[in-house]
Amino acid sequence: MKRLWLVFAQSVTVLLAAFFVVATLKPQWLDRRPALTTVVPVLESANPTNVSSLGATGFSGAARAASPAVVSINTSKAAANNLHSGDPWFRFFFGDQPQVQPQTGLGSGVIVSPAGYILTNNHVIEEADEIEVMLNDGRKGVAKVIGTDPETDLAILKIELTDLPVITLGNSDALSIGDQVLAIGNPFGVGQTVTGGIVSALGRTQLGINTFENFIQTDAAINPGNSGGALVDVNGHLMGINTAIYSRSGGSMGIGFAIPTSTARSVMESIVRDGQVTRGWIGVEPQELSPELAESFGIPAGSGVIITGVLQNGPAAQAGIRPGDVITKVAGRDVGTVAQLLSAVAALSPGAPATMDVVRRDGKTQLTVTPGRRTTPPRQQQR
Repeated sequence: MKRLWLVFAQSVTVLLAAFFVVATLKPQWLDRRPALTTVVPVLESANPTNVSSLGATGFSGAARAASPAVVSINTSKAAANNLHSGDPWFRFFFGDQPQVQPQTGLGSGVIVSPAGYILTNNHVIEEADEIEVMLNDGRKGVAKVIGTDPETDLAILKIELTDLPVITLGNSDALSIGDQVLAIGNPFGVGQTVTGGIVSALGRTQLGINTFENFIQTDAAINPGNSGGALVDVNGHLMGINTAIYSRSGGSMGIGFAIPTSTARSVMESIVRDGQVTRGWIGVEPQELSPELAESFGIPAGSGVIITGVLQNGPAAQAGIRPGDVITKVAGRDVGTVAQLLSAVAALSPGAPATMDVVRRDGKTQLTVTPGRRTTPPRQQQR
């Protein structure tokens, strides 16, 4: 009996020692929680309408609900060293050159998940060597770039902090012109600021800001430093990511633009799941359909896009689409502008056949196109 007890005691001692070694050197082996690389836990609004439940308290409730999840982002980029600065002959002829200071940047972001995921603009963190995130409660953390999507000007960051405040995602598709909204961010580095206004317009395109444009326009004051911040409704639910302003002075002139939450969430999920955003491509050159052309095809104005060029051996050419065709629907989705066609095609899964409704001089037809994978064009130089 004494021998059995000795064996038992020795076994327990060995197991405890092994557990201690594993917990110290490989703690991830003991973490049985589900991986966060494919699913982003977020808080979603149960109330899709833009009706305030805050009573007579104005917008203070919305600001209190959303502000803690809006962060300030500081970026830095190391200065480029002069290759000749150490050359004595260079110094003899040109003297000691002034030392170039590191480049710094300022923007905002929104915490959208307890796991530490942050939505912001790509132009806020582009080419940064270090990204520091400051929470509204004073905490700071170095952020890691999970992925970027220059074509929508969105980026996903991640910070390793606990007990993070998280914003509730609203339904941006339910917004209407005239709805009241708040813009929250860190303009000019003065500190977190809340401004108010209304939704001035929806579906703004052809602004030359991004490849894929579907902006919410607002007159809530947005200034430099607000980029990447939150546009929220009167319940404090995230409706968009503030991105750009129209300005002749550099400050707010009452015309600001935000990327809808529906777009931002789609991009975020793709990046977290796949490491990149995958979009469809068919190889056509589209053009807006003028009222005269629409009349000649016997269709209402604004109900289709005319194809002026088709890439040889591309997905569209292989499906039978020809120059002069008018595409009216993509996978059952109406397209009335070039921007709508681009977005509808981009939403298709590469390799998965999709139907397209086409109008020709001799009548209507439906073709099946198998889209390819859209390649990201080279990054445009900053203007």
